[in-house]
Amino acid sequence: MATLKLYTKGSSVWIPDPDSVWVSAQILRDYIPAEKHLELQVSDGTEVQYPVASPTELPPLGNPDISEGENDLTALSFLHEPAILHNLRVRFVDYCSIYTYCGIVLVALNPYEELPIYGQEVIDAYSGQDMTDMEPHIFSVAEEAYRTMTREEKNQSIIISGESGSGKTVSAKFTMRYFAAVGGAAQQTSVEERVLASNPIMESIGNAKTTRNDNSSRFGKYTEIGFGSKGDIIGANMRTYLLEKSRVVFQAPSERNYHIFYQLCASRELPEMRSLKLDAPEQFRYTSQGGEMTIPNTDDLSDLDRTRNAFTTLGVQPDQQMELFRILAAVLHLGNVHIEASGRSSDRSYINADDRSMAIFSKLLGVEGSQMAHWLCHRRLAVGGELLVKPMTGQQAVEARDALAKHIYGQLFTWTVQRLNSALRTQRVKAKSFIGVLDIYGFETFDRNSFEQFCINFANEKLQQQFNRHVFHLEQEEYIREELAWSRIEFSDNQQCINLIEGHLGLFDLLDEECRMPKGSDENWTRKLYDQHLGGKPHPHFMKPRISNAAFIILHFADTVQYECCGFLDKNRDTVFEELINILKASQSELVAELFQLPGNVPSVTNGSVCSGKRTAREHKLTVGFQFRQSLQMLMDTLNSTTPHYVRCIKPNDLKEPFLFDPMRTVQQLRACGVLETIRISAAGYPSRWTYEDFFSRYRVLLRGLHQKGAQQLCRFALPQLIPDQEQYCFGKTKVFFRAGQVALLERLRAERLREAAVTIQSWVRGWLARVNYSRTMWAIVTIQRYCRGALARRQALILRYTKAALVIQKTYRMLVHRHLFLTVRQATVTIQAFIRGTLTRRKYRQFLAERAAVLIQAQVRGWSARKDYLRKRAAVVFMQCCVRRKAARRELLKLKTEARSVERYKELHKGMEVKLIQLQLRADQEAKEKAALKDTLLAEREASTAELEALKAKILKLESQKNEKPLIIVDEKSLEEQKKAAEKATRELLLLTQEVAALQKEKDTIMKDRDELADRLLDQEAAQKERVGRAAAEETAAVKSELDEEKRKYQGLLREFTRLEQRYDNLREMSLLTERRGHRRTDSTQSFNFEPLSPSSPCSPQSLTPLSISPFPSAFPSPEEVRRSSVVSPTFERMGSPWSLETPMDQLMEKMEVAKDAAVKLKAEDLAHAYDAVRVANKLLASQLRSQQKQWEKDLEDAKLQLSHVTSGSAASQLQEVLEARERECERLRAELKELKGTVTLRRLLSQVVPSVLTGGASSMTQQKPPAIAGLLECRKRDEAKLIKNLITDIRSDVALSLSPGLPASILFLCVQHVDSTGDQTRARSLCGAAVAALKAALKKHSSDMKMMALWLKNASLLHDLLTQHSDNKSLASDEVKPLSCDLSDLISTLSALCIQAYQQLLSITEKRLQNLIVPAVLESETIPGLSSSPAKPGGLRKRAGSEPRATAVTVKAVLAELDALLDALTLQDLPSRLKEQAFHQISYLISASALNSLLLRKDMCCWSRGMQIRYNVSQVEDWLRGRGVQAGGAVATLEPLIQAAQLLQADKKTPADAEALTQTCTALTCQQIVRILTVYTPHSDHEEKVSKGFIKTVQRLLKGQSTGPSQMLVDVRRVFPVTFHYSPPDKISSDHIAIPDCLKISFLRRT
Repeated sequence: MATLKLYTKGSSVWIPDPDSVWVSAQILRDYIPAEKHLELQVSDGTEVQYPVASPTELPPLGNPDISEGENDLTALSFLHEPAILHNLRVRFVDYCSIYTYCGIVLVALNPYEELPIYGQEVIDAYSGQDMTDMEPHIFSVAEEAYRTMTREEKNQSIIISGESGSGKTVSAKFTMRYFAAVGGAAQQTSVEERVLASNPIMESIGNAKTTRNDNSSRFGKYTEIGFGSKGDIIGANMRTYLLEKSRVVFQAPSERNYHIFYQLCASRELPEMRSLKLDAPEQFRYTSQGGEMTIPNTDDLSDLDRTRNAFTTLGVQPDQQMELFRILAAVLHLGNVHIEASGRSSDRSYINADDRSMAIFSKLLGVEGSQMAHWLCHRRLAVGGELLVKPMTGQQAVEARDALAKHIYGQLFTWTVQRLNSALRTQRVKAKSFIGVLDIYGFETFDRNSFEQFCINFANEKLQQQFNRHVFHLEQEEYIREELAWSRIEFSDNQQCINLIEGHLGLFDLLDEECRMPKGSDENWTRKLYDQHLGGKPHPHFMKPRISNAAFIILHFADTVQYECCGFLDKNRDTVFEELINILKASQSELVAELFQLPGNVPSVTNGSVCSGKRTAREHKLTVGFQFRQSLQMLMDTLNSTTPHYVRCIKPNDLKEPFLFDPMRTVQQLRACGVLETIRISAAGYPSRWTYEDFFSRYRVLLRGLHQKGAQQLCRFALPQLIPDQEQYCFGKTKVFFRAGQVALLERLRAERLREAAVTIQSWVRGWLARVNYSRTMWAIVTIQRYCRGALARRQALILRYTKAALVIQKTYRMLVHRHLFLTVRQATVTIQAFIRGTLTRRKYRQFLAERAAVLIQAQVRGWSARKDYLRKRAAVVFMQCCVRRKAARRELLKLKTEARSVERYKELHKGMEVKLIQLQLRADQEAKEKAALKDTLLAEREASTAELEALKAKILKLESQKNEKPLIIVDEKSLEEQKKAAEKATRELLLLTQEVAALQKEKDTIMKDRDELADRLLDQEAAQKERVGRAAAEETAAVKSELDEEKRKYQGLLREFTRLEQRYDNLREMSLLTERRGHRRTDSTQSFNFEPLSPSSPCSPQSLTPLSISPFPSAFPSPEEVRRSSVVSPTFERMGSPWSLETPMDQLMEKMEVAKDAAVKLKAEDLAHAYDAVRVANKLLASQLRSQQKQWEKDLEDAKLQLSHVTSGSAASQLQEVLEARERECERLRAELKELKGTVTLRRLLSQVVPSVLTGGASSMTQQKPPAIAGLLECRKRDEAKLIKNLITDIRSDVALSLSPGLPASILFLCVQHVDSTGDQTRARSLCGAAVAALKAALKKHSSDMKMMALWLKNASLLHDLLTQHSDNKSLASDEVKPLSCDLSDLISTLSALCIQAYQQLLSITEKRLQNLIVPAVLESETIPGLSSSPAKPGGLRKRAGSEPRATAVTVKAVLAELDALLDALTLQDLPSRLKEQAFHQISYLISASALNSLLLRKDMCCWSRGMQIRYNVSQVEDWLRGRGVQAGGAVATLEPLIQAAQLLQADKKTPADAEALTQTCTALTCQQIVRILTVYTPHSDHEEKVSKGFIKTVQRLLKGQSTGPSQMLVDVRRVFPVTFHYSPPDKISSDHIAIPDCLKISFLRRT
């Protein structure tokens, strides 16, 4: 036996241990087959004698160090229980890795704490990756299922099982979250949101606290997630199995009822919950039996909010939610119903009529309380064809009450599941495939096991059988694919145990038969079991307990379990009396009645039966066991039709302590869940598999002199020499297969060969070192002697020199001391004199400066005050002028609009309207005469008022002259006395003021002195303050800049969201348009895309026909096309004006008032008369207003005369003068209004001009003068605007667009907009600019995947934005040379700014999509350094499926650099600013760094020294590219720093504390978790490397803990987007003379101005 050679001194073995299950020991002496003992030394130092009766009883060997912490258990050299247990412990405790592969099974250990490994960045890291490349994770299994489904188009299943508290529910939740993330991006629907929303609902009504788990699922759940053809989620369906209804009425100690009851009790104070009459959970019997009311770190109130939000998400209305809560509250009140016994022998029972709980129960369910109370204590029996009512005992009534509570909850649970399924089901399209997630209870064994444990364990037997057969099938498929000569592998099939339970006359058959018996009991069923399976030939899986006759034992696959028969029949029947059900059917609550209304009036319910008292109906009832077997068989059929994926959840300890590993509990679960069976099946064949290349790379040292052949030939030639027993290996097509333990043998041979080579090398090196050391020693001795003798001679010569030099130094020094003293005294005297003179001079100079500064300040202040007063007055005058002019302009506008409407109606008159026009002319003349009469009247009134005014002025002058002639003041004694007192008082006040002035003068002198003293100190403080302010300003600027960047990032995120929603809206609109167009006629293709309403002057439109065009008289005007053609060759025609000015006065008026001409065509002749009548009425109204104002003026004149009669003093005369001035202003106002009234005759003059032109058919008319045109623009007719947009933006070909000069479309569009704006047509200018913006949006959507076109539209959008900003009416931007646009385009400028950001983000999105699948292979996996092989040479496990897709061609960094070159070329081709390029590559380099770093942290095979060197070299190429292209200034290189430091961390020394300190100082860009993660998963891939010790990792953690300042995270957010800033730079002035428009654009209809 080849493995016996491995039992040598120093080898590691495993021996049993009662506490740790297995402990490691080392062999102290080589094993000899004849010996009966094996000398071992346990890990704690104890030496033991292990008994070995035969070689088959040798302890299991330990795996080599290369397999330590392997992420796939099937890749271990020795596959046995202790190796599995040890590897799980190492990964769980040392590496903190909770996931480990075991072939196709993912083993998940519950960490009992929140881990940061389920975020969106982790989902992004696992999305699209092969499971063999990544570390084990639940997302990896989900990704494998998703990829297999999309690739093979076959349904998948993920089977999650384990004990209660092992984390099954959490694993299923994360699985569905992953599917929602990767399958919800295609349609952006809410299906994935509803799928996730079903979890909190099912947890509330189906989970409870047990002794093993705070959130244990008390039911099985199989969720099918349907996917469409594009891999997006389109629906879901849920199936449940065996709800534990007994928990509703009974809980074991330290357990709770279902969470929903405690959530309702916690929310009893809410207003909407008060009607439920709930109390604390301690007050209800159904929630207080376990003694546990709360769960640590759980808030029931917030959980209820989460549940209600989930109901709302799934479409359950609030009123329906309250109905559901009322039923749940009624169940709680039902448990508090008190049933009392009565009768002589307590054979009767009753419920008090005033029982509060019964009243609340009846009210909540809307049933009759008296009927419910009666039938809870009575039952109906059918005897001899008659129905009898029999009272029940108190115990029977309590059981009936509990049965009703369980039945109500079961029905409510079923209804909720159906409601969720209807919400999750989609009606759009049928799911193409689905992935099922099975969250089912694991194998259970308690001190007392009942019917629930029996059903659960039976389900696990069926699942284990399916698992064994699937693993066996995969194993055989691998052998067939590799064309191995193999014999059939035997595996333990549990079919006998399954037949015992569900076979003919099995446990379920006998149980159903006993349930059909009228007097069936648990004892009779137990006796039948004993007779059937123990009598005659005993069944190997059935046993009877020694000391009990009411129990039985079944030898399950996982363990031996003893079941107590008490209660089996009742739980299998699950009987509820029909009378109680009928009462509930008649409930006033719709939901309650719906729960118990059965289709077809069949008296059967799900998960139970209804007892009606009629024997004919009892024969057709379905038992719980029968229904469970049916649903389980449907589940097995579903699983067998899918490709299964297995997740086995393990509970590492019963104390719920984080990362505490209990080997006894773990190995028990490993045996129960089938993990060890997977190992056994694998070990029965060839568990170790190597590709020929990996085998040759690892063991080439054993192949001496055989390097000229291929790897496969060398392996076939060398293995027989290394392993003589050919049964221990087998050659396949691409791999070599080994039996268990053979890899360890090869490792030992390799280690021996390397040891021999090392000894030889050491002997030669040591001899060479000794010879070199001797030669160096002899040379050193001779050299030292020579140097010593020379040193002694030189020392004697130095002594003689020093003696002579000392004398010279003394003499010179004394001379220098005296000279220095003299010079010092003289210099001090001169310095003192200079300082004194300078001080006096500076004092005089400062006094002169102060006087001069005071004079300057006074001059400046006075000048500033005068200027301010002048500017304020001028602003007031300008404001008043603006108000007056605005009012006049509005009146003129109203007048012109009225005239325009009349003119529009008149233009529709035909040739036969001449008579009516003449009549209207006569009526207009009559009105003019009335106007003239009114004018004469007004002039007469004005002359009269002027005469009266002159008379009043004369009268005032006469009064003033009379006043001057009279004596002024009559002086009396009293007034003289008052003047005397006032003079004395003034004298006293003057004296006091003089004294105050003297005091103030003294204070002034003191203050002046203080001011002089403070001036110097203020100067110093000012300098210091300036420095502090500068620093504070710099800090504040940095803070504001960071906040600005954050706000920009948020704004751009919102912009991306808006773009996404806009795209979604467009898609929906297109779909709706397609639906609407199915019944309509097809329109012209030229009208399918239009950004603005068609021009009314379009030549294709019939509305463009004017009255002149339809007139029978010949037109004297050339057509616009003729004018345009002649304008090109005739310079004289240009001086005549634009051809559009050749219009009638009526057309000019309509164009000025912005009245559409097409409306005028539709008017009838009578409408013009009506318009004329309206003008006449308006004239009459104005005349009446004028008369009323005249009357008011006359009244005011009379008041003025009255005031004039009472004038007796100078003050009255001044008041009169003010009144006269006010009246004069009123007269001026009246004159202005009279001037405005003159415009009412505009219609008459217009008619007088239009009618002759119509009658003569060719008379010339007045032309409207337009503002002078600006040179260097492009003129586009309104009817050609849509064509211009179409040729420039929407329909331009990519090759044509890329051949244009950068920004040419934007320049042409701006020149057209500027020309339209220069004509004064602001509406048309806005319309043209808005059409251009809309076209740019459409172009971005059209070319969303073309990088070069996206860069082109980014350039044009930014250039158009800058041009509009430059010419906007903004004084801060517009210069004197730039003429601003008259129309306000600020909203369009903002839209263009957002459009630039959108184009930038779409441009980067294109590059990111191309780089997504290149980053990890190029940066991490590619081996660009020749001769440095970093691929790990380890045996492969069983994770890879037979149908997995092959690996793609190797990708190098050149592919990444090619994509970067493509992006740079696209940006450079459009001459985009360098700052924008730097920001773009900053974002792209961050993506490269984050993606590569995340993958590195999640891949153990990448964490080694050689791979670190490869990564560093690959990153350096990207770094060099960024620097070589000059785009590193924006921080692009800095974003690569975390990846660079990670590569350096892999290459650095990791042994001593000094190394740890150096690492913490070097890896500043990595977080604490990232550094620890890399050190933890660091795996040596060669013999010269060593694993990182735990002590070193703890040292690094301690150092990092002191340095960390913020929250630490392991993975980097790949989706982070840096805010982009478009810096405004005024573009150069553009002109049509400098623009070359190619013919390929087809816009020759533009005219240069």
